[in-house]
Formats: sequence, structure tokens, C-alpha cells
Amino acid sequence: MGCSIHFKNIIQGENMIVSYESNSGHWYKANGEPFYTIIGANGKERATRVTDARKLGLLPSVTTVIGLLDKPGLQRWVQEQVLLASLTLPRKENEPEADWLKRVIEDSRSVGKDARNRGTNMHNVLELYFNQVYMPEYPSYTYRTEKSLREHFGDQFWITEESFAHPLGYAGKCDLHSKEGIVVDFKTKESLKNAAVYDEHILQLIAYAYGLNMPTARCAIVYVSEDETQIHEISQEDLQKGWKMFQCLLVFFRLKNGLELSSLGE
Repeated sequence: MGCSIHFKNIIQGENMIVSYESNSGHWYKANGEPFYTIIGANGKERATRVTDARKLGLLPSVTTVIGLLDKPGLQRWVQEQVLLASLTLPRKENEPEADWLKRVIEDSRSVGKDARNRGTNMHNVLELYFNQVYMPEYPSYTYRTEKSLREHFGDQFWITEESFAHPLGYAGKCDLHSKEGIVVDFKTKESLKNAAVYDEHILQLIAYAYGLNMPTARCAIVYVSEDETQIHEISQEDLQKGWKMFQCLLVFFRLKNGLELSSLGE
């Protein structure tokens, strides 16, 4: 197994997994350095906003740009959670409808929060593993995923979470890539029964590939659950179509948010 950083930490206990740095930031400096938070006027740290980006010339992340896309599958899942919560939380006697609806929404969101936390933990563990960071014991899905990647792509020197900035005015960090021309993004799910590749996945992968100066890289979504790993490699035809789509979306995003517009690439 190759890696970009050798044993750099000793991680003990589950709490360290939970507290390992999240990748939820949305803004980067022009040199590719993450700029997830800023000190506000009150002297306290807060999330970086688009108003800060305008003032400081910050770049939006790939996932922030792609966030403009409608995601019907996700929306359907959210609606299902609200309906399920309404069935398990009957309205109390004389409870105002607004109060009941608030309870239902809060309960439905807790399901999504639990799923996000599980996914974040799995992402963090995979990053630690491919960075060869010491842990007393890794979950079985890490070894299985490495084996699946090796069988699919051959032996690679994998690099995790390398940030970049692209001249078109976006930036990001890729889960995993190889200088041999491979870009990988992990997606974690409780079950992989209906795992599939969507437009936003293709746009994300090809934006990373161009950002890492590997425009013809082999790109794959790697779905990981506790019990299974699936590798979905995208064709070059779909990737290059996705690159055109991403550039259009990037122009829309920057115009919509009042950010300086760069010229489109070829």
C-alpha cells in the first residue's frame, strides 16, 4: 500500500475518530489552502461565507459549486424521513399543529444527522488508513477497500486529501488519487443495494481531475459500507461531458454569488 505521509500520529479510542478534522469547509485561498473558518467581527470563529469570499478572493469548493444541482434521490429520502417521523410521533392532545410539525421535522433530521456522522467517521478512518496512521485496530472495511482498489487499479502510491486551486476559480480536496492518473472519491452508505453513479458524482470527479492537472485520469466512485465495497469507474466520454457541464455550473455559481468570472477553458 502506497501513501503520501507515513506514520504521523498515534490514534487511540473512538473519540479520536469522531474529532478528526472534518472536510465540510467550502472555501479555499487562491493557492489551494483551505479557508473553512474566519474570525468574525465579534472576535469569535465562524464558518466562512460568500461575503468573505468576495472580499478576500476566495474560491468555492467543487462540492459547493455542485450543490446548486437538484438531487431528486436525496430529496425523496428527506421526504420519506419526514413521513416516517410523522407516523412514529403522533400529535399530543391539544398540541398546536406548528409544535407537532416542529417535533416531526427535528426527529426526521436526527436520522440524517446519524447517517452523516457514520459517513464522516468512515471517511476519516479510510483517510487515516491510507495515510498509514497508526490505530490499534482498523475496521474490516479498510482492508477490503484497499484490496478492491488494488485489484481494480493495480499497485498505486495513494495520496489522500491533497488540496488544489484551478485557474477557472474553484478549489477542493480529493479523497484519494495517484500520480499515475487515478482519482477516487469515497461514498459511504449503510447498504450498497442501490448504489449508483449520478451526474453530481461525475462532475465532482472530473473537476478534481482537472484541479489536480490530470484531465484524462481514470476516475471512480468507491462505495463503502460496513459489509461491502463497490468500485464504479466512469468512462472518459462521460467524464469529458461532465467537465463541460461543471464549467457551465461554475460560471453560473460565480455570477450568482457576485464573484469575479474567469474565462472558460477549452
